[in-house]
Amino acid sequence: MARVNLDQVKKEISRQDGLRENLIRDARKLIIKSKTAIGCIQRDEMEQGAKVLEQMKQELAELGLTAAKHNKLLHEGIFKVAAQEYVEALSLYYFVKEGKILPYSEEFHDPENYLMGLCDLSGELVRKAINAVIKDDPMMAVRIRHFLEDMYTEMSKFDFKNGELRRKYDGIKYDVKKLDDVVFQLKMKDKV
Repeated sequence: MARVNLDQVKKEISRQDGLRENLIRDARKLIIKSKTAIGCIQRDEMEQGAKVLEQMKQELAELGLTAAKHNKLLHEGIFKVAAQEYVEALSLYYFVKEGKILPYSEEFHDPENYLMGLCDLSGELVRKAINAVIKDDPMMAVRIRHFLEDMYTEMSKFDFKNGELRRKYDGIKYDVKKLDDVVFQLKMKDKV
């Protein structure tokens, strides 16, 4: 009678589980760095924010190589979140420095990661606009409002299916509305 031996399969599953656990650990670290970078940028500490973003870029590339060792990890939730957080932080930095939308790059691993990161950017831009008003820079709030409206209009050309990306995209219109209210109040006070 033949003996069933699944040791090879057990080793492979164990290896994949190890890769997945490492990916989760490293992705969490990247997500935390994203918050650090965003905080620096919100406080106008652009040089420090740039340093954190450079670290994140390298770590995301390494994380992508790890995920690519087992293809399904590239689509693992935590990896996608880490990539989206990187896009969000880098997009905020790029907007503050250049006044434009961050161009798509292969370093984001997937166009959906890029779009979801851009959608998350809208909340950070609302925060940046409100901080600008507090710092007596109302025109920054106006520029951000126009930028978000343009981004929303451009993204409306996509046919997003019901899902996470659709929900995030829909959130942009609420952020534009918040900034409409802020700009309206500024106009009423003859600040813009």
